[in-house]
This record gives sequence, C-alpha cells and structure tokens, in this order.
Amino acid sequence: MAGKRSIFEEVDTAEKPIAQPGAIDRAASRGNRRGVRAWLMVLFALVVVMIVVGGLTRLTDSGLSITEWKPVTGALPPMSEAAWEVELEKYRTIPEYQLQNKGMSLSEFKTIYWWEWGHRQLGRVIGLVWAVGFLWFLMRKQIPTGWTGRLIAVGALGGLQGAIGWWMVSSGLTGEMLDVASYRLATHLGLAFVILGLIAWYVFTLGRTEAELLQARRLGSPKLATLTGWLIAVAYLQVVVGALVAGIDAGRTYTDWPLMAGDFFPTLAFEYSPAWRNFFESEALVQFNHRMLGYALFLFGMFVWWRARGAASRAVKQAFDWVAVMMFGQMVLGIGTVLYAAPWHLAIVHQLGAVVLVCLILRARFTSIYPPVQSVRN
Repeated sequence: MAGKRSIFEEVDTAEKPIAQPGAIDRAASRGNRRGVRAWLMVLFALVVVMIVVGGLTRLTDSGLSITEWKPVTGALPPMSEAAWEVELEKYRTIPEYQLQNKGMSLSEFKTIYWWEWGHRQLGRVIGLVWAVGFLWFLMRKQIPTGWTGRLIAVGALGGLQGAIGWWMVSSGLTGEMLDVASYRLATHLGLAFVILGLIAWYVFTLGRTEAELLQARRLGSPKLATLTGWLIAVAYLQVVVGALVAGIDAGRTYTDWPLMAGDFFPTLAFEYSPAWRNFFESEALVQFNHRMLGYALFLFGMFVWWRARGAASRAVKQAFDWVAVMMFGQMVLGIGTVLYAAPWHLAIVHQLGAVVLVCLILRARFTSIYPPVQSVRN
C-alpha cells in the first residue's frame, strides 16, 4: 500500500493531452473536400455544356461531317483551303452527302464541320480538366479517404463516352443511313446523363463532412428515398427514349396533341418487320412511347411529391416542390416542341430541361437520405 503523501510534495504538472472535438471527423475526411468539390463542379458544368452542344450538333445534322476518329491529331482543324477541300471530299463519300446534301458548298460544309469539331474538342477539354485535376489532388495527397476509386470511375466513363461517340458516328458512314443509328445515339446520350448524375451526387456528398452525413442519415426517410430512386429510373428511361425520338426526327412527324394524326394510337406504329425494329425506327411508335412515358413520369412524380408532403424536414419538402415545378414545366416544353414540329431552339431547351429535372430529382433523393439539420422553430 502506498505511503501517505506530504502536503508539500510536488506533483507532476505536465499537461495531459486533451481530446479535441471533431478529431474523428477530421481523420475520417482527410483531404481537400472543398477543392475536390469545386473541381467536380467545373466538370459538371462542362458536361452540361457538352450535352447542349451535342444536341445542337444533332439538330443541325453536323455529326457526320468529320469522318475519321483521331483523338490526338484531330484536335487541329483544317488550316488551309486545300485541307478543307480534303475534308469535304471525305464527306462526299458518305450516304448523308450523296442522299441529302449533294452539291453542298465548302462554306456550308464548314458550318456543320465546326459544330462537330467543337463537340469533339469540348470532349478533349473535359478529359484534360479531369486528368489535370485528378493528378493535382493525387500528387498533393488531397483526395479524401475512399474517393480515389470514385474519381477514377468518372474519368473512365468519360473515356468510354468518347469511344461510344465514335461507335455512334461510324454507324452513319456506311450503308444507306442518312443519320447515325438511333439506338447508338440513345446509348451515347444515356451515358452522358449517367456521368452527369454521378458527378452531381459526388458534389452533393462532398458538400458536407462525413460526420454531418452520418448524423443526417439517422433522420433520413428510406421509403421516400426508394420511391425517388424509382423516379430517377423512369426519368432516365424517358431521356433514352427521347434520344430515340431525336435520332429519327420523330418529333417532326406527328405535330398534333393530344392525339397523333387524329388517333390515340398511330396506325403506322408497326410498319416495319420484324416488329422489334419499330421500337427504334418507327417514327409513330417511338414518339408514342415518348409521350406515354412522359405522362407516366409526370403522374409518378406527382405521387412522390405528395408522399414527400409528410416529411418532417422543410428542406426535403422544398426539394420535392422544385421537382414538381420542373416536371410540369418539362411536360409543357415537350408538348410545345411537338406542336411546333421540334424547331431547334425549342428542342434544345427541352433537352436542357431534362438535365435540370434529373439533377433536381437526384438532389431531392439526396436530401431525403441526408436531410439537413434544422432548428426546432423550423
């Protein structure tokens, strides 16, 4: 048993380590979350611009003006009149020129060439921004824990998108097709929305610390999140079907609403054989499917919005309010696009509306999973 201490005995006054609040959070979220988030926001903006430029490239029938895929050397446009003549001569060998644009002048060719060149160049810029940003944060060891694989996935999908883009273009360079294959166009646009949605989700996630996300998840609404997940799936399917419409210019054929050439179900819906071809090539059936899926998306969206009325968080309710508003606006845009035979300015706004709607649905789902902390008064 230890002896008694003298009241005059000196004791150790060395400072003891004090547990710092938030130490666990800092350890769990090492890295420059704010910097990586800002970089992803730049990529997000570039992908949105890419979708718009790609849509305009399709609407101006410019996508087949460059008949070769040269990822590196193709970055330079023709630098002389002789080089321009060479490019035009290559274009003259494909069906689109021979069947639709025969006799096109060099100045007219330059217009469509610049659209496609700009589209491809923007893809190179996106790849460069991703590579430079990723290597910067990697070398400085500023990538948050667990995020390296996610960021690599974004870059890998971007590279795959470039390959699919050429796979799409190549379908219109041979045979008797005036345009690219509609299902390849749908694949190309569908992957663009996957990349966009993935980046958006990462931006939402990096906007809060790991500790804040963990705390918020305890207050989340799993059932509402599941419903919203299905809503995203339906919206994504509608985007893909919309690409099929654009691929065969189906939006310019049946220009009455709510009927189609006076009928609810168009009589020419199954004009091709075998029957499966009509789901990709029949202007009547493709537009009918796009209309019906649009109605289904709107009704399902309103049901999810109604279910969100019961959420405890005001932020969750507001997120779904914005989804409902955009749902209505996008439906009106779609009807207007049909009634005016899909002029390029309405068609591109409609496509941009799809971007906004998908991002708002993703934001609503994220908010339902991780509702922000609110005061008792709110």
